[in-house]
Amino acid sequence: MLVGIVGAPNKGKSTIFSALTMAEAEIADYPFTTIKPNLGVAYVARECVHKELGVACRPRNSLCRDGMRLLPVNVVDVAGLVPGAHLGKGMGNQFLNDLSGADALIQVVDVSGSTDFEGKPCTGCDPALELGMVRDELAEWLSGIISRHMGALSKRRDGAAALLELLSGFRATHAQIEAAAEAASLPTSQIDWSAEMTRAFSAALLGLSKPVIVAANKLDKGGEATLTEMKAKLGDGKVVGCSGAIELALRKAAKSNAIEYVPGGATFRMAGSLSQEQERALGYMSRYMAVHNGTGVQETLNRACFGLLRQIVVYPVEDENRYTDHFGNALPDAILMTEGSTAQELAARLHTDLAEHMLYALDARSKRRLPKDYKLKDGDVIKIVAAVR
Repeated sequence: MLVGIVGAPNKGKSTIFSALTMAEAEIADYPFTTIKPNLGVAYVARECVHKELGVACRPRNSLCRDGMRLLPVNVVDVAGLVPGAHLGKGMGNQFLNDLSGADALIQVVDVSGSTDFEGKPCTGCDPALELGMVRDELAEWLSGIISRHMGALSKRRDGAAALLELLSGFRATHAQIEAAAEAASLPTSQIDWSAEMTRAFSAALLGLSKPVIVAANKLDKGGEATLTEMKAKLGDGKVVGCSGAIELALRKAAKSNAIEYVPGGATFRMAGSLSQEQERALGYMSRYMAVHNGTGVQETLNRACFGLLRQIVVYPVEDENRYTDHFGNALPDAILMTEGSTAQELAARLHTDLAEHMLYALDARSKRRLPKDYKLKDGDVIKIVAAVR
């Protein structure tokens, strides 16, 4: 899974990236700090089932902290997008290509209204205007790719299959291409679309294959009223107010053992010896978190994964009685699966041979036998039973 962090320049994208990944991204208060894309690993958080099952888990492919299972996902932060980026303005459209493999996007806006489209300081700028600009640039970029190949596409009888080949690196599925064409009222047999048709299709495909959640950043500097307006317009689940600066400071403080903090938590605990200046700073952060129920950064990533991408967490085990693998590790793996995935698809994620020779699955809680086409549920603890080769 790859989550892309996008937005206009100087909105705090690299700060949020650094907070999520603790990677050393260059951060500065001026446009186009990011030149090359930053790649890193972040963690989505879900309550671990070990408390319910009464076992002490020993994670292998993930982490478990204070009862929260932290599962790795890949994150990419690209240069800021400005109006005309698809034509090469700003840092150009090469950075749009860096987003092509993303499964979902986090769009960072400056909810305090202190920076404009190009990342320059301003007073009272409307961050809501950025939302359409970034989406338009992405649509124009995708439309340009398709238009450049329209001659070859028009010769193919199955236009959807031809588009799937052309957009192989875009991570769009055949079903999404068909659905986008239907949404734009376009045929997919020997396609020969106009520029307007191609643009409509591109916008529809982006909505299906690159869902967006908005990180209304710099909320610690103001913008409560703007945040309320954005939530009313886009839906409460599509916008999260956040402070990347506070989240990054907290993670650095936790790394240095000055505090105990679990990403996504609404509180933290002082742990080390602190100066008066550090105590004042942490006091300010604590008050912000009390009002906003945390910093919002981890929540944004969680919503992208579990909301936009409809992921669930499943725990495969080999011993259904002790919930362990063959080494005796309890709940060693937690695996992200798309909602609606089957037990056999879980087996395939574990090993192709296991899926090929699978007989059935077992619900480790109830010991109930499950068919291969059983649809997994969030928090399932599953044993795959296969024929001995």
